[in-house]
Amino acid sequence: MEAMARLGVGIGWRPEIADVVERLPGLDWVEVVAENVCPGHLPASLLRLRERGVTVVPHGVSLGLGGADRPDPGKLAALAERAVALGAPLVTEHIAFVRTSTPALEAGHLLPVPKTWDALEVLCENVRIAQDALPVPLALENIAALLRWPDEELTEAQFLTELVERTGVRLLIDVANLHTNHVNRGEDPLAVLDALPAGALAYVHVAGGIERDGVWHDTHAHPVPPQVLALLSQLRARTDPPGVLLERDDDFPPEQELAGELDAVRGA
Repeated sequence: MEAMARLGVGIGWRPEIADVVERLPGLDWVEVVAENVCPGHLPASLLRLRERGVTVVPHGVSLGLGGADRPDPGKLAALAERAVALGAPLVTEHIAFVRTSTPALEAGHLLPVPKTWDALEVLCENVRIAQDALPVPLALENIAALLRWPDEELTEAQFLTELVERTGVRLLIDVANLHTNHVNRGEDPLAVLDALPAGALAYVHVAGGIERDGVWHDTHAHPVPPQVLALLSQLRARTDPPGVLLERDDDFPPEQELAGELDAVRGA
């Protein structure tokens, strides 16, 4: 597996903070939700960032590679088109399913894949199909979840390792999701970090959340907590990630506060 190009420290580009993102000091790259941009009509803010040399990475949310059905060719073509339009070095998606076919239902949310050998086989085949259809490397993100499926056969660490070994896919590790799953499902985040195939790491997500009544909610609307920054430091102690990105999707803070969060990420 070839080494990933260096991305640096970045932030999730959202229309609500487009002007602020352009002014953030020391910004290396941005990530945009793939389904929210049209290749023929890219937002002017993204075009200006690209002209400055800021890398833009499309982050998909609708493929559902962990589902029983094969990936939709139209969705794969759309993701590939966005990668080309943005000049992206890679595209990213999630280890999740988002729909069923019988009956046809859209969850509107990222749902966890059972950590079983059968589910792994399905995911790996879907990943191979996606890789063949995309013009750039694919990286997949571990997701946050409230529940654990019964009769699981693999830990998160084992599941990710097997996925990489079987497909060569890269990983987008969300340390906020590791913290969420530690609180909600009792999973050991350090065991995941210890088992990571370091050469497969594409980049890292960092985000905020809040705990209510013993449940951690991965809101992307609160400041990044110390526990998540500590996990980022633990990851950095084990490997040098090509990139780290701050996600914020709601309740956007003032510009200086957002810049301060990026500084905290750099420090960690």
